[in-house]
Amino acid sequence: MKTILAYGDSLTFGADPAGGPRHALEDRWPTRLEAGLGGKARVIAEGLGGRTTVFDDFSSVAERNGAKTLPMLLSSHQPIDCVVIMLGTNDLKSYICGSALGAAMGIKRLAEIVKTHPYDATAPVPEVVLVAPPHCIETGHADLSPMFETGITESRLFAGHYARVANDIGCTFFDAATVAKASPLDGVHLDAANTRAIGDALAPVVSKLLGL
Repeated sequence: MKTILAYGDSLTFGADPAGGPRHALEDRWPTRLEAGLGGKARVIAEGLGGRTTVFDDFSSVAERNGAKTLPMLLSSHQPIDCVVIMLGTNDLKSYICGSALGAAMGIKRLAEIVKTHPYDATAPVPEVVLVAPPHCIETGHADLSPMFETGITESRLFAGHYARVANDIGCTFFDAATVAKASPLDGVHLDAANTRAIGDALAPVVSKLLGL
């Protein structure tokens, strides 16, 4: 059985924009991805709200810099056959980076970490899938609207930058904005149906990549 690490932020965690702390397990995209692979792989969900690609955010008690925590997870979950990375939305926060290009450079670094990590001798070097997050949209949310002042415009640049990076370093690319749209309740997070849609759409991509 193959092992897949799903590495992301609150969209991977399954944050509910309607106010619930989290979508039901069966509605989160890593769970749907696993189901779509028909028992041929297990998907380990590693989602943390606020996680960035490579940027520090000291406003949280948890370590949000994805580049700092990824090596530990690669070691603790090995052997891993594939790492699916969907990060970048939090990079767009005005006080962190604010740029889709900056997020793309961060996602490139994460892919490099996966490819160059010192795995055990018998462990494979995982395949990497870089996922451009869904676009941010207009919202009246008191906190998230000003936090993502340029997020709507910049998030639409994710796919172009991520696709180029994926091509440059030999990774698979997927644009989640083609199947999922953020909720107007907060402009960033996804309802259950849109969260499920990402996992369902990724299943054939990952299946082909791993030869399942």
